[in-house]
Amino acid sequence: MTASVKGNNCELIAKRWAKALLELVQEDGHISKEEVLDDLRQVSDVINSSSELSDVINNPAISTEEKQIVLCKLFQTNLMPVVYNFLIALNLKKRVNIISQIADEFSKELDDINNVAHVSITSAIELDEGRKEDIKNKISQKINKNVVPDWKVDNSIIGGLIFDIDELIIDNSVRHKLEDLSKHIIKE
Repeated sequence: MTASVKGNNCELIAKRWAKALLELVQEDGHISKEEVLDDLRQVSDVINSSSELSDVINNPAISTEEKQIVLCKLFQTNLMPVVYNFLIALNLKKRVNIISQIADEFSKELDDINNVAHVSITSAIELDEGRKEDIKNKISQKINKNVVPDWKVDNSIIGGLIFDIDELIIDNSVRHKLEDLSKHIIKE
């Protein structure tokens, strides 16, 4: 398999690497999972912030050894040993190019462990803090998870709310209800 991985295959590979790192961290028991995630994101940010570095990491013509030297110079003293060793293992397996996806998958795994759900909530108007807290608490009770809301305003929905919970969209907006009513009328 080549170093460039696309789509669902990339997500699956990143998920496997993230789970392996999480298992390693959990076995140790003394390593903060959140600090590991911070280090993963740091590596991802450094690589993504430099087009030259990104080109080196993603170029299959550049040897693993040459990449190892670059990674060593950049990260050996800046990362927790477990993350640095993980990064070196990724390089040896020609997977450093998916470090961003691995960080995302590691974050999802942490959310599962901590029973956290990220929910996007769109309303037609800006809601006051009390109303936001009520909505957050109701969602938390319904899905039995700690909710981290991402509030958005879209006046085109007229009224109501749209919830996006782990890519499940619940559209309770007036616009959606009007569209449904219109479709129903046209069918008759």
